[in-house]
Formats: sequence, structure tokens, C-alpha cells
Amino acid sequence: MADQLYHVLGAKQFSRAELEELFASSKTMEDIVKAGGDRRYAGRIMTTLFFEASTRTRLSFESAISRLGGTVIGTENAAQFSSAIKGETLEDTIRIITGYSDIIVMRHTEIGAAKRAAAVSGVPVINAGDGAGEHPTQALLDAYTIQKEFGRIDGLKIAMVGDLAYGRTVHSLSYMLANFKDVMIYYISPENVRIPANVKRYMEEKGVRYEEANDLNAVAGSIDVLYQTRIQKERFPSPEEYDKAAGQYIVDVDLMGRMRKDAIVLHPLPRAGEIAEAVDSDPRAAYFRQAQNGLYIRMALIDKALGGK
Repeated sequence: MADQLYHVLGAKQFSRAELEELFASSKTMEDIVKAGGDRRYAGRIMTTLFFEASTRTRLSFESAISRLGGTVIGTENAAQFSSAIKGETLEDTIRIITGYSDIIVMRHTEIGAAKRAAAVSGVPVINAGDGAGEHPTQALLDAYTIQKEFGRIDGLKIAMVGDLAYGRTVHSLSYMLANFKDVMIYYISPENVRIPANVKRYMEEKGVRYEEANDLNAVAGSIDVLYQTRIQKERFPSPEEYDKAAGQYIVDVDLMGRMRKDAIVLHPLPRAGEIAEAVDSDPRAAYFRQAQNGLYIRMALIDKALGGK
């Protein structure tokens, strides 16, 4: 049974055809939201099992199932308010929840936790972030946003900036962009949070061009997309390592002045000072549109996982 379920575990699982199908479905979901939602999954239950803090991901998933007529059970602090605190294994937790719900959305602190969950689950599992590993649904909404803003992804130049070592959104988006043609990626980061070797190997295997650099100003005028990320203090091994990386790249009005008129700025959010609030009024600041697109992508994923209609 389990091998017939539609799990979303990592960005590498998606082909270009699957991405285009999900983008088309997301556009349909946008229209459904504008029409007030529908009831196609009335009586279906989604469990949100979050062992790590979340605002956008958890609430957009809960909104997504609600827009499609379903309901939600779950916890936003499973590390403290689930039986994990009593020593229950993740596998046993998932086996139990399988009997209560039709789909599980899980965020965990450990890399690979979603795969462990899917291995024992009797219902679809969606990875909503696993430690410093991946965040495939964020990458889907990022790619969908780029597609919506430009009408294409092929041929674009994309700078990924900030914490590239622990930034799971960057890892997943890189894997996803490998499905498209003639994409150029600039990995711009402090020395101690460079893009991991395994991500670079994957991009090389897929023939994706990339460069590692320190100077954002040097590429700002030539890129189509600036994908800014937060320096994630909670993932650093020591305060000293965090201090080495923090505050080096700030998107401000001056930087925006160097960028092309048709470029966009994305950010998976939350931000913590790396994008000045003065940038928000610039039409190229697409990060709030990006967050809104998360609802439509997640509706499309739920629809696919529950069988479509």
C-alpha cells in the first residue's frame, strides 16, 4: 500500500513535467480561492505534526486543507506536546497518527525524518522541513513564484544569498532548478556557510552552471532573481560561528538601485534584518507575493496526495 501513496519528501523527486503539472494545478487553486473555496475533501483530516517552529508553512497548509473542505488536527510544538517527550519513537508516533488522519504534514529537527515517517505511514506524508536538510514545498512555491513573475524559469540568472550551508530552502530550490534549461546560479555567502559539496555535486551532474562568490554587488546588476535568506542563528554550532556570518549581506535601497528594473527579490521568510523595510514598497520585492503563492502550491499538493478531482 505504502508504495502507492504520494509522499513529498525532497525536491529531487520532481521532474519538469511534474512541476509544470503542479504549477497548472496551483493556478486552478488560486481561482478556487477567489471563488470562496470548495468542499472536495469534506470529511478528510490533515494532521500537522511540527517539531520545530513555523508560521507560514503550518498556517498555509492548514488554510489549504480548509479551502478544500477538509479539517485539521495536530500540534505546533510536537517536541514538547506529543508523546515524543515521553520517549516515543517517531515511527510509533506516525503509526498512531495514520489511524487518525488522511494526510500528514510534518516538520522535524532531524535530516531524513520525513523519509523515516513515510516508511511506516499508511497515509501520504509531506515534508515541511527536516532540520538543515530539505524544504521541498518551499522550493515548489519559490519555483512557482519565479514562473509566475517571469513566465519562465529557463535561461534565468539567480543569486542565492546568505546561509547556504544550513539553509534547507536553498538546497531544495537548487535541486528543483536543475530541471530547467540554461539556468545560472550564483551562490553568495560568508566563508563559513558555503553551499554544501553534495549540492554542488548534484548541480554538476545535472549540468547546471553555478559560481561561488563573496561579492553580491558584483552580480546584482546582471541577475533576474535575488533569493535572500536569513542567517539562521539556531543552527550554528557556536555563537562565534554565527557572528562570523551575520550581517554581511543586506538588501537595501542602494542595492536595489544596482539591480535590473525587471528583477525580483525573494525570501523564504522570516527575515531578520537582511532586507530593509524600505525595500517593501519596491514592486520588485516579491517575497510577500511568494508567501501567498505557498497557499496555492500546498492546495495543489494536497489535491494530488488525496487523489485529485
